[in-house]
Amino acid sequence: MAYAVHFAVAVVACWLTAQVLSVAAWPQRSPRVAILCWQGVGLALGLSAMGVPIALGLAPYDRPTGSALLALAGDLVGGALPAGLGVVRLGAVGVGFGVGAVLSTTTVRSVLGTVRAQRRHRELLTLVARDDPAVPGALVLDHPCAAAYCLPGMRPRVVVSAGTLDLLDRAELAAVLAHERAHATERHDLVLLPFTALRRALPWLGWVRAAHDRVALLVEMRADDKARAGHADAPLAGALRRFAAAGNRVTPAGALGLGDRDLDVRVQRLLVAQRPPRLLGAAALAVSVTLVALPISLFLS
Repeated sequence: MAYAVHFAVAVVACWLTAQVLSVAAWPQRSPRVAILCWQGVGLALGLSAMGVPIALGLAPYDRPTGSALLALAGDLVGGALPAGLGVVRLGAVGVGFGVGAVLSTTTVRSVLGTVRAQRRHRELLTLVARDDPAVPGALVLDHPCAAAYCLPGMRPRVVVSAGTLDLLDRAELAAVLAHERAHATERHDLVLLPFTALRRALPWLGWVRAAHDRVALLVEMRADDKARAGHADAPLAGALRRFAAAGNRVTPAGALGLGDRDLDVRVQRLLVAQRPPRLLGAAALAVSVTLVALPISLFLS
């Protein structure tokens, strides 16, 4: 029973950490560290949610969860289960593995759905997009709406619309292209994937949906930081302002777009110089690592 309590404490700790990360101001100053913290919380939550029912079911063994699972496998093969391990407790173990199966299945479905959407859009781009010397390395869509997005994958594509070329000046366009290339090189689609899966697996939990939205915003801020490293802050802020004013922004399914998330917040962040909180970020990372280490240690011991 003590091991089930440990898993339950980890679940509560994940929830509390998510609440703190959701309202804290420092993640905007250090989005890369904050993304790592959120990933740790998500992984710890999934493992701990599996661990609670499994540990409850294996309580008669009075061993760490990993050792108890090995003992259960041996007893099932031998046909002799210990006293107290009846249908209800075996059902609890099944529930735990069911939670893992749901999370895994949802993740796989999210991957397959995203890959299909990206493949369809790539095929469409071969028909309707064109190269333009004004935007080397990117494709141009002849569309009047403002659009600038990255289609990630093994063969990433950066796409802008003709409306975007008319909307932005050269410096702003260069900053936007750097932003979208950051999405491709750092594979921000993979960063978002587990949170998308959690949101689909647990749609009734508002804080899970909020966590997905928070990470999506941090991903955009991280790409903003990569763009501002090679360009001045003002051109990117100007581009975000123009996108906000344009209103009719377009981002297809499976893509990461410049104007998808909280443009006003991102503009304000670019215009106000702030130093990354190194000590606070290190402390948050330590908490996240601890959260992940607890369920992993219980499953491996």
